[in-house]
Amino acid sequence: MPVAVQRKEQSAADALYQQVKQAMESGQPRLLELTCEKEESKRVTLLTSEVVAVQTYEKSAMGGGSKRPGFSFDG
Repeated sequence: MPVAVQRKEQSAADALYQQVKQAMESGQPRLLELTCEKEESKRVTLLTSEVVAVQTYEKSAMGGGSKRPGFSFDG
């Protein structure tokens, strides 16, 4: 199940990325709680041993859309 977490500041996004990455590297299953910056009552808890990938991407300022995350393959 994909989970998306937004951060207002690049430094906060980088810190969260590192936190999730370190949890994955530890190899020890543990719970990792992520919260919404805007509404802290919104939260999700992940079992780190089940996280298989983490990625960051920057939202586009123009048009209110976002850059498409992930990879595309021409086939």
